[in-house]
Amino acid sequence: MLSAVCIGETMAMLTPVQAVPLDLATELHFGIGGAESNVAMGLAAMGLDTHWISRVGHDGFGTRILHDLQDHGVGISGVEVDAGRPTGLYVKVPAQDSDPDGGSSVLYYRQGSAASAMGRETLANPAVSALLENASLIHLSGITAALSPECLSLLEAILTEPRNGRTISFDVNWREALWAGQDRAVLKRLANLADVVLVGKDEAEHAFGTTDESELRRLMPDPEVLVIKNEAISAISLDRSGSREEVPALSVAVVEPVGAGDSFAAGYLSGMLFGLGQKESLRRGHVAAACTLTVHGDRGPLPDAEELAAILDSSDDVWAAIHVEDGQFNTGTGV
Repeated sequence: MLSAVCIGETMAMLTPVQAVPLDLATELHFGIGGAESNVAMGLAAMGLDTHWISRVGHDGFGTRILHDLQDHGVGISGVEVDAGRPTGLYVKVPAQDSDPDGGSSVLYYRQGSAASAMGRETLANPAVSALLENASLIHLSGITAALSPECLSLLEAILTEPRNGRTISFDVNWREALWAGQDRAVLKRLANLADVVLVGKDEAEHAFGTTDESELRRLMPDPEVLVIKNEAISAISLDRSGSREEVPALSVAVVEPVGAGDSFAAGYLSGMLFGLGQKESLRRGHVAAACTLTVHGDRGPLPDAEELAAILDSSDDVWAAIHVEDGQFNTGTGV
C-alpha cells in the first residue's frame, strides 16, 4: 500500500457551543485542529497508509489528538510526547448574528508548544526515520516553518535530502499572525524545494506578492507542479513543462469553509499518488473539499467508491451541473 507522511502541529480547539461572545459562553466545545493532520485524515480516508509526525504535550489535549487521529486511521508511531511543553491550543470565536459583516476569529496559544520544539533531532528518532524512508509522499506546510527556528531547520533538512523515489508536497497555508515580523522570502525558498506546491490565490498575494500565474511559476521554477486554488471558482495546475489544467469548482451550499483547503489537498495528492492525470486529481480535490464545505468541522465524509468514481468520470457538462448540499451530489442526471 502507498504510504503518506504528514508533518506539522495539531492543537486542541475550543469554541463556544452557542454563537455568543467568548466572555458570555458557559460551554465550550472541545475538538482538534491542524492543517497537516487534516490532510493526513483525508489521505487515510482516500485509502492510503497514512502517518502523522509531530510532538504533543503530556496532557489531556495531546492524548485527545492522538486518539482522534487513530480513530481516523492515521498512524501515530512518529509522534513524540513532551513532558515539559504543553500541547498548543486555539480558541475559535464564532461570528455574531448581530454583526453580519464580521467573521469568526481565532485566538492562538501555541508559543512554546511541544510541536514548536520539532527540529533536526526529530529525524534521529528511529520511528520517524523509518516512516520517512518508506513514504511515497511527505506532506509539509508553511505553518510549520513559521513556528520556530527549529521547525524551519527540520523542514529544510527534509526538503534538501535525496528523494529516493519520494514526492514532497508543500502547502503554503499562509498565516498572517505567524509570519508577522519574519522573512517571507523563506516561504518561497521552501516551496521551490518541493515537488508539488499548493497555494490559494487569495494567500499568494500575501506570501509571494502576486496572484499572477506566470509570475508565481517564475518565482517557483523547480517544483514539478504548482497548484493554485482559486477559491470557489476553480483549481489550476501548472507543470514544469508549461502544461496548464483548470478544473471548475463544484457548486456547493456552504455550511462552513474551515478545512476545505486541507481536504482539497488530500483529494488532489491522493489522485497524484494513484497515478491519475492532473484533471482527475484536481477533480478529486474539488470533491473532497465540497464534502467538507457542507458540514460543521474540518472534514466531511466522502461519497462511497461507486458514486465517487461516477462523479470523477462524468463529462464536463455533467460535472458543471453537480450541486452539493448536505453531503449529497445532485445533478438530476443520475450521478
